[in-house]
Amino acid sequence: MNATPGKKTDRPRVALLGSLGRRRDLKAAVAKLRPVVECRAAIALESFDGDDPVELDDVDLAIVFGGDGSILRAAGRMGDRQVPVLGVNLGKLGFLADIQPDELDEALRLVSEGRFAVVDHLMLLCEVFDGDRLVKTATALNEVAILGGPPYRILQIDLSVSGQAAASYSCDGLILSTPVGSTAHSLSAGGPIVRKDVQAVVISPLSPHTLTVRPVVDSADRVFELSVREPQASTGVVVDGHLLSPMTKNTRVVVRKATSVFRLIEVEGRNYYRTLREKLGWGVGFADRPGT
Repeated sequence: MNATPGKKTDRPRVALLGSLGRRRDLKAAVAKLRPVVECRAAIALESFDGDDPVELDDVDLAIVFGGDGSILRAAGRMGDRQVPVLGVNLGKLGFLADIQPDELDEALRLVSEGRFAVVDHLMLLCEVFDGDRLVKTATALNEVAILGGPPYRILQIDLSVSGQAAASYSCDGLILSTPVGSTAHSLSAGGPIVRKDVQAVVISPLSPHTLTVRPVVDSADRVFELSVREPQASTGVVVDGHLLSPMTKNTRVVVRKATSVFRLIEVEGRNYYRTLREKLGWGVGFADRPGT
């Protein structure tokens, strides 16, 4: 487990982040929680508009309000300067945004007392080439996907792994997921749940034409290259739910382990399996057992 223990900080400097595009009442929700934050921390900056990069050199952590989508967007905005993130769930499921609003005061108290860990999570670097010319780059916390649109036809997607031909998929699309993203689109496509701190990539085809084609888990140290033989006009490379680039016959998509990592705060009393139990409804009855 790639985790570092927290340090005691009486009044950490925090950034408040979120996405108004995903929740129009976000500012009102944050306003209600602001007194809770101000009691435990110093607010250095706040940003709830747009996708522009944010400079967080002078903050100890970022509090992201919203759901997992808001955290994905915040991770993209932080770029190579990833600070520890505490996610406050104002959405529905919330695997990454694990703190409920009424738990924020207690979570910040534990953070100020150093009773937390910072867990590093794999991110992927996606590079899109037109032939040999690099045209687009993006960093993914959840996934890189090749998806098609209308007219809806089966895609022929070729995959090589570290220079070796791996598979040619006849399918509706292909997902390369991080462990964080294994509980998102990849899971709905039949992929496995992978613990968030494992250094692995899940390859999940969407509706494959051949029944023997199944999801594969491979090392994140590999380099994955994808191309589509006969792309439609609507075929594209999608990174964390956002279209990065359309695809042509000349498009090559190269995915590798990013140098930056996403850093998530795990406060005392929270753990990975507790999150899975609560979010997926596993193991009713475990809640009363010590240490769970």
